[in-house]
Amino acid sequence: MTHSELWDGIRNLAAKYDLSCSGLARISGLDSTTFNKSKSYTQSGQPRWISMSSLARVLDATGISLKEFASLMPSDTHTYPCKLIPIKHRHR
Repeated sequence: MTHSELWDGIRNLAAKYDLSCSGLARISGLDSTTFNKSKSYTQSGQPRWISMSSLARVLDATGISLKEFASLMPSDTHTYPCKLIPIKHRHR
């Protein structure tokens, strides 16, 4: 999951319920500016990630699961291969 995918998921979730991002934040008990596009980056240009606490409140307020939320995020076209980490077994 990328930063932009997560923020797109929030925007798509709001649209699913015919809400603005501010409206989604309000029904979740968050400050109405929490999901403003201007807050997705810090003043220095660094990505600002949505906190797990805020995401949990949104999921609770909308009644959707994390899996359902993930389906609202656009898929990144990049794939990242997994690397196996060898584990040395201790002999007894």
